Amino acid sequence: MSIPTVHNISDIPAYEGPHAIPGIRFRAARTALGVSSWGMNVLDLDPNCEGHPEHNHEHDGQEEVYVVMSGAVRLVVDGEALELHAGDMVRVSPQSTRKLVTTDSAVSILAMGGTPGAAFTVTPGV
Repeated sequence: MSIPTVHNISDIPAYEGPHAIPGIRFRAARTALGVSSWGMNVLDLDPNCEGHPEHNHEHDGQEEVYVVMSGAVRLVVDGEALELHAGDMVRVSPQSTRKLVTTDSAVSILAMGGTPGAAFTVTPGV
């Protein structure tokens, strides 16, 4: 029997490297927990944050699921805005462009990803 790995999100240090984005704390939850089957991060965005980059995953075929853990966020998918609140979950296809934008409240999001039909490969340091 193996012992479960437990971490509080606030104890996972936010990324502080050269690609850090002001107003966004990117926490490598997959790495902290030792998950090797899918990608998983926690994103904490400050109020009025527009710094999350618009992107898609056509290059790697990864679909993503966002779970809003607290606060509210506007998720813009292919130019259409979705208002999401605590408890909401959404799946975004690899081909769709997506961008997270906050208004007057901060948000904490669990982001999970993987490529359908393909084994997950760990990117070192992520």
